[in-house]
Amino acid sequence: MPSYICHILPILCVLVFPALFTQEQPKLLLVSFDGFRWDYIYKAKTPNFSYIIQNGVHVKQVTNIFITKTFPNHYTLSTGLYAENHGIVANEMYDSVLNKTFSMNNLEIYDSFWWEEAYPIWVSNQMQGYKSGAAMWPGTDVKIHGMFPSHYMTYNGSVSFEYRINQLIKWFKSEQAINIGLLYWEEPDETGHMVGPDDPKMKKVIADIDSKLGYLIVQLKTEGLWDKLNVIITSDHGMAEVLQDRIIELDQYIDREMYTLVDHTPVVAILPKEGKMEEVYKALVHAHPNMTVYKKEEIPDHFHYKHNSRIQPIFAVVDNGWALLQNKSDGFLLGNHGYDNTLQDMHPIFVAYGPAFKKNYFKETMESVDLYPLMCHILGISPLPNNGSINRVLDLLDSTDPSSQTKATDSYSWVLGAVFGIVIVAVFLVIFIKQVTLSQLHTVQVPQSEMTQPLLEG
Repeated sequence: MPSYICHILPILCVLVFPALFTQEQPKLLLVSFDGFRWDYIYKAKTPNFSYIIQNGVHVKQVTNIFITKTFPNHYTLSTGLYAENHGIVANEMYDSVLNKTFSMNNLEIYDSFWWEEAYPIWVSNQMQGYKSGAAMWPGTDVKIHGMFPSHYMTYNGSVSFEYRINQLIKWFKSEQAINIGLLYWEEPDETGHMVGPDDPKMKKVIADIDSKLGYLIVQLKTEGLWDKLNVIITSDHGMAEVLQDRIIELDQYIDREMYTLVDHTPVVAILPKEGKMEEVYKALVHAHPNMTVYKKEEIPDHFHYKHNSRIQPIFAVVDNGWALLQNKSDGFLLGNHGYDNTLQDMHPIFVAYGPAFKKNYFKETMESVDLYPLMCHILGISPLPNNGSINRVLDLLDSTDPSSQTKATDSYSWVLGAVFGIVIVAVFLVIFIKQVTLSQLHTVQVPQSEMTQPLLEG
């Protein structure tokens, strides 16, 4: 085979398959600060949030899904589905078909049954051949569709933020590196519940979260990941101030023997005892001007919250800032969430930085269901059916990023590249065979001419 072919063949391979030689697999880190309301960054000094905003993208408010509680919204961020479609409809659930209960505070959360109406991003990512890592993200320590994340931590609220970050960095830098990491942190939700979002004590909590974000930035820079990793900082919901003179007591309107309370304030799921449906509904439907009561089939379509067997027959929602308890002796929270997802108090933050994102870009709003297709697009994996739309958030992406430029035509380019590659190989095989054949003919003919030449001379 001529030497020039040996030199040209690798060059052509690089031209045909540039991604194999030049494009590093995109990586993404998703961080959720539980209960971080969209306007918290204005309530304290947050220089690290400001740094990301100035060098990345900032969506002022995220319209999350109803109900605005922790487990439903984290599963939406992971799947791009409304609660009625992914099946985690509340923090507390009852399935009447199998007579099973779910509570975020009990071991029932580890039953795969509750989670398998959807495929979260770590599952679909691994099904497509990649590695995932998770630090305390809701659902990641549950076996879903037969798999855990490639690396994960069993939930333990006492584990520090710093340790969670260090583990994720280790997984991003390992020999079989993850391409997506998910990180969950319990604050400012815990303090927001205890003191309320408007309490001056929240200022210190918000400043501490900003410091934790600063630690994340420093560690990623130290490990050489900051400019390679796409980092998204968001949350599941906001928080509303609840006043003690805004309590509605169910005991004033209905006997406890007539129903079971499945999920709690400020959105209450009610399972009437057998034969008591109409009596319970009539007792509550006009009971209080700050409480709206629906039969399941009457829940407004814009909530996307009625087409699932885990949604109870009667559903009560109170106005923003109100509490719905059985009586005042029940636990009362000065801050709460779960209310109508169109309320600004319920909306979380969104900031992002990385090679896929624009710099210093501001957007007024986005929907949380759009995060899943956005992450799939950045990672270059195929999204499963979802309620989001990549087209609504494409404006967040930097069109000059090589990886984002190729995503829209990835499947076509790889097919065309493969076909073109096969043609190139075939052409070179033909050339190679031809050159070998000619070389062999030349080798045979030369000795013959040397043998006959003396006879001609004689």
